[in-house]
Amino acid sequence: MIKRFGLSLSVLLAASLPLSAQAQDSSISELLDKVKAEHSDPKSRRSELPELTELAKILSPAVVNISTAQTVEVNTDDAPAFPKGSPLERFNDFFGGGGSQNGRVSKSLGSGFVVDADGYIVTNNHVIEDADLIEVTFPNGDTYEAELLGRDPATDIALLKIDAGKDLPFVKFGDSDNAEVGEWVMAIGNPFGYSGSVAAGIISARNRDISHGSYDDFIQTDVAINKGNSGGPLFNMEGDVVGVNTAILSPTGYSVGISFSVPAELASSVVDQLREYGETRRGYLGVRPQKVSNAIAKSYGLDSPYGALVTTVIADSPADKGGLQKGDLITHLGGEKLESSRLLSRKIADSKIDEVLEVSYIRKRKKKTAKITIERLKEQVTDEEKARREQAENDIDRVHSGIAIEALSDATRKKYRISDDVKGVRVVKVEKNAEASGKILSGDIIEEVGFEAVTSPKEFEEAMAAAKEFDAPVTILINRGGNYIFYALTI
Repeated sequence: MIKRFGLSLSVLLAASLPLSAQAQDSSISELLDKVKAEHSDPKSRRSELPELTELAKILSPAVVNISTAQTVEVNTDDAPAFPKGSPLERFNDFFGGGGSQNGRVSKSLGSGFVVDADGYIVTNNHVIEDADLIEVTFPNGDTYEAELLGRDPATDIALLKIDAGKDLPFVKFGDSDNAEVGEWVMAIGNPFGYSGSVAAGIISARNRDISHGSYDDFIQTDVAINKGNSGGPLFNMEGDVVGVNTAILSPTGYSVGISFSVPAELASSVVDQLREYGETRRGYLGVRPQKVSNAIAKSYGLDSPYGALVTTVIADSPADKGGLQKGDLITHLGGEKLESSRLLSRKIADSKIDEVLEVSYIRKRKKKTAKITIERLKEQVTDEEKARREQAENDIDRVHSGIAIEALSDATRKKYRISDDVKGVRVVKVEKNAEASGKILSGDIIEEVGFEAVTSPKEFEEAMAAAKEFDAPVTILINRGGNYIFYALTI
């Protein structure tokens, strides 16, 4: 399952990576120039094992820890209150009590990086989404409250601004379009709250579609990316940012060597728009495309599959006004070959508003060209979409105390024949050294934690984190094939 990896915090205070005096006294650009001068042929370095020591020292000062807080109003009318004077009274703020409305602060942790000496910082949208407070901490311990300048859920990019009163170390976006499979890359971030952590690997694949959104064009790497790396930079061996670390593919929530980064070419264009307008201003064509298979390509007279087959033309859209029809196969945009249908959305989005774009297509095996004026895409998130995203966030697989669990999705219920009336989360794996090992088994359904029902992985994680605050075992209710078992575990 694809996971976004912002990290929920209970007690995570990260240790910072020491900065060399050289890195503090010189600009990152000047130091990188010295490194590049020693390795004048970039391509020759791709075949060598990289020396990361100097790069890590130079780049780390520009990579930051991002923590957020959100106040959530909860109804505590039915919640038990601990008596005043009780040793447990301090937990009333967390659990509620007394029949009043209490605010509960939810914290999360991610990564980011400075892209301008004036304090502009890039991170993932899901790291700061819905936050009431955003704080940025540098490796030397300096902490600033950040202003959210803009965010783009479609690409999961956000731009922050801090006022440090001085020039800050910063890094630059590089040319991700020329990044090659097999090329060495390095990530710096805050996995599990350990700030300044460096990990390296290679680019495993390009142009990955992970069903994350309309603009999927991810760089896949085998770099060890984990929770808390979200929003951090992926560097090439020139010290340029070629990606923004955004997602991992993992059954457990930990790195298994498959991670995904938003390419710098896409991220930088979004950042530029957020910086100038506070929002994105994407181009709009108004078609729904389909992938071109080998058979379809041949039926249109093409030797190989490329382009995008139009399945729908939106009424009164630029495509409609320009004469495009269902069944047209778009082959070129602005004279450039469209390599795949998946790239259509991105290329149109990157087009300038009110630009007249030349669109080449095939209709009934005849080549045609249309002049289409690109309009601005009106991006609105409906209540249904917000609910869907919230549910998706709740259902992300989680691991706590050595217990890996998943949501009871429709697919999971069908696969394991779990009836609709069963509520809870399904155990995927229990680590051998975990307290629950030998008690809770893979396939068990956890229905309650601490006598409270859990219906999603997020509720499970929150309940386990709350139980950890008590110096006593927590009771967990297991549904094992219709038979119920209680276990008491020390968290």
